[in-house]
Amino acid sequence: MRIILQKQVEKLGAPGDSVEVADGYARNFLLPRGLAIKASKGAVKQAESLRRAHDQRVAKGRAEAEALAARLTASPLVVTARAGEEGKLFGSITAADLAEEIERSSGVTVDRRDVELPEPIRSVGAHDVRVKLHPDVDVALSVQVVAAS
Repeated sequence: MRIILQKQVEKLGAPGDSVEVADGYARNFLLPRGLAIKASKGAVKQAESLRRAHDQRVAKGRAEAEALAARLTASPLVVTARAGEEGKLFGSITAADLAEEIERSSGVTVDRRDVELPEPIRSVGAHDVRVKLHPDVDVALSVQVVAAS
């Protein structure tokens, strides 16, 4: 069955895409949930406007993410934590801690799952962390961990 997607569907397409799917998948899943409509002459025109609107939203979101990335990379992120004599932390700094610190310092809400930290930070010093702001925009942040006095 030929359908036109109304919303983003994982592994199928974006709003406005015209795709061919199994009849049962369309009838039982996509159509009842409002994710798609049957393709017809009038629906094709609607699909074009959906596609344009989706492309504009994506472009606007990407531009905002790039501006935010420039603002975040302007200065290093400073995190204060309790540390011992050798520079080892009492505990660790996790992705959730970094997300909170980014929100506190820049006012931007970042989900902890978007902070790519291979393992928690356990020492004082400079560390590099990647943050995913948009599907197409990643930013490398410099995190400076200092000992609390």
